[in-house]
Amino acid sequence: MDVVIQQLLLSTIAVSLLICTILLLKKVLTKHLSVKAHYRIWLFLFVPLLASVLPWKFFGLSEGLQSLQSLLTFSDKTMSHGEAISGATASQEADTEIMRDFSISVNNTTPAIVHDSLFAVWMIGMIVCLGFFFYSNYQISRLKKSAVTINNTRVNELLEECKQAVGIKRKIILKETGLITTPITFGVMQPYILVPTNMQEAFTIKEMKYVFLHELTHHRNKDMLVNYLMWILQIVYWFNPLVWYAQKRLRMDRELACDDSVLNLLDEAGYLEYGHTIIHFAGNKQGKSFELFASGIGGTKKQIKQRILHIASFSKESSLLKWKSKAVYLFLSVLVLCITPLTTVLATSNDVFHFNGKNTTYEDLSSYFEGYKGSFVLYDAASEQYQIYNQERSKKRVSPDSTYKIYSGLFALEANVISNLESEQKWNGQQNPYKEWDKDHNLSSAMRNSVNWYFQNLDKEVGRQQLHAYFDQINYGNKDISGDLENYWMESTLKISPIEQVQLLHGLSENKLGFKAENVQTIKDTLLLDDDHNSQLYGKTGTGTINEQDVNGWFVGFIEKGKHSYYFAVNIQNNGKEASGSEAMKIAKQILKDKKLY
Repeated sequence: MDVVIQQLLLSTIAVSLLICTILLLKKVLTKHLSVKAHYRIWLFLFVPLLASVLPWKFFGLSEGLQSLQSLLTFSDKTMSHGEAISGATASQEADTEIMRDFSISVNNTTPAIVHDSLFAVWMIGMIVCLGFFFYSNYQISRLKKSAVTINNTRVNELLEECKQAVGIKRKIILKETGLITTPITFGVMQPYILVPTNMQEAFTIKEMKYVFLHELTHHRNKDMLVNYLMWILQIVYWFNPLVWYAQKRLRMDRELACDDSVLNLLDEAGYLEYGHTIIHFAGNKQGKSFELFASGIGGTKKQIKQRILHIASFSKESSLLKWKSKAVYLFLSVLVLCITPLTTVLATSNDVFHFNGKNTTYEDLSSYFEGYKGSFVLYDAASEQYQIYNQERSKKRVSPDSTYKIYSGLFALEANVISNLESEQKWNGQQNPYKEWDKDHNLSSAMRNSVNWYFQNLDKEVGRQQLHAYFDQINYGNKDISGDLENYWMESTLKISPIEQVQLLHGLSENKLGFKAENVQTIKDTLLLDDDHNSQLYGKTGTGTINEQDVNGWFVGFIEKGKHSYYFAVNIQNNGKEASGSEAMKIAKQILKDKKLY
């Protein structure tokens, strides 16, 4: 739900910015834009609708956009994607005691019910709009059924003449009905023109010609399709008053553009006659339910007045005016290309790691994860092969929780806050949730007992600025440590995917992260869980606890078996069961045992 709400918020900002930009350009450049340009620039509004469905990755933009996005983050650095980072080997005296899985509950400042409620309100609004959408289609269907074919040969011949003049070759169905008072046109796949039943008696052939030219021009300009796109925009952003105002302005500009196109087909004597024809329909506007998908020559008196003023001052657009309009199109194109994909990336790229998927086998391990939403990632360094369960969740970034302590210790060693020989931190005497924490600790005991206060002290001494540099150096997840310095890794801003966990552990083990070999070895020593001489198991658990419920469980590590190294990560999410690091470790050990790796 959070991602959906975030995506909606960002896309709303993008759409609102586009609307304001268009309105500003129309205001400032009124005399420098052609009438058609005033209408066509509204079409840029529909680009954000495509942002969530366009295959940015296919176009090669996803990685570039994600790098651009990272420039906007606190670190002000670029991100790398899909490359396996490598890391260091060494041996160590084993501590056979299994690592303790302790966590502290954090309070969710924005309860899930808030996100759920916002999502529900948005969905209800869309359902209401969809209801009106279907009702409008039903009304159009009623019009079709009530309409009868016009058998007047002269009228049908006139329609064909007007089609030729406008440049339309497709079939247009012409009928009359008593349910309308003004001519309307609708239909994308099969175009219709409906006229009132008394129109043949009330209007001259010449006046009917102007009506046909107007309605046919709507079809040539694809205005019916624009109607549908605008309504889809309103369904999604029903809560945004700027979208409703934009729709109102677009309809007016559409009619002015249509009038302009018709006037370009007439001689000067026809301008006055066309204007009089429009006046005939002053105040005769199709019903609200019709105007969603239909266009017509009529309108309110205020609209008709504006259109008549335009006709009275009509002059064919000059070459200079056309070039000015094209310059505005170019400006808006650049703005849309910058804003639209970026809003999608801002909402999603930070939460998803872009993995290239090369040398990867996807397997079904769902039986190990019964009752959990989870993923498993295994990397065989010798064959450079990945084995992954749950492709989507393996790329999804979530809070690292206590697995981050691996790197907190490494950063502190590298910054000389602690050393290989002296890493003890004094307990401040304040009682903690676990008695194991209520004493002095060194790096090894703090890692084994997952002592929060110890690593919080290390981070404070390293400092946020230096931490930023280290996070950039190893490309740790989303690198977002903008949260509180004491808990940004505990269900807060910092996030990482299971694949990235594996890649970083590989980088750590192969000593490719750019840190001192002795510091890497020290961290590796603290992670050793089991050594049976034939193989060694290294690992760290992590548990995310929100409002006293374990919702996020990690177990990450690696196995050294002879000359072979295997790196793994298991992540489980709450799905009605407690999702802890201990449970993740049980799942991981069972999978590794069945694979005969441990």
